[in-house]
Amino acid sequence: MKSNVVFTESLNLYDEPFTTAETIAEHSGNDLRTITNRINQYKKDLEEFGVLHVNRAKPMKGSKGGRPKKIYQLNEEQATLLITYLDNTPQVRKFKKELVRQFYAMKTELLQRQLIRISGKVGRREMTDAIKESSAIGGEWYVYSNFTKLLYKTALGFDVSKLREARGVDKKATPLNFLNKVELDALNKRQNQITTLIDLGMDYQMIKDVLSNQGIVYQTTLKILEKAGS
Repeated sequence: MKSNVVFTESLNLYDEPFTTAETIAEHSGNDLRTITNRINQYKKDLEEFGVLHVNRAKPMKGSKGGRPKKIYQLNEEQATLLITYLDNTPQVRKFKKELVRQFYAMKTELLQRQLIRISGKVGRREMTDAIKESSAIGGEWYVYSNFTKLLYKTALGFDVSKLREARGVDKKATPLNFLNKVELDALNKRQNQITTLIDLGMDYQMIKDVLSNQGIVYQTTLKILEKAGS
């Protein structure tokens, strides 16, 4: 099973991918002290490509104390540069190729999520405009809130608060930033369907019934919308 050598701090789509000194040591065939010494030796070089982040891990329970352990985090440029300062062994070359692949894959995934997120913002404006202009729907604040709850519930299966809880993020965090590509696509698709149903003159309850697949007529309407959006 292939090991992950590139990480992000969280599921946030705006995180910067990184690897760690421990990861480089493990997969390059060097001990951690060697990697740490190289980082300290070429620190100024590495800092030309961004802040060299250092986290401090507390000693494990049951250990005999000691100072917190330094955990270096290196971005793509820093990690690539650091490896050039190591002996060019077959294992180092193999690891470098895997590191390049995973950095590229991670950045591509994050970019795709960002693009889907941006298209979702456009769809959100269209939905709120449709609510505002609809004669069948009132424009009170709670109406927008109700549609937002309906959107998340029918697209993802749970509301915003449950989403934040599932992702382990702060209450003030934007939940959309922590969705994967599949979830973002599902949300955008559902958002477009709601906008279309509003434009057809349906009120909130009718739209809720359609999205809940209640009734033959409503199911047929939803299938038509799905074909139109595919």
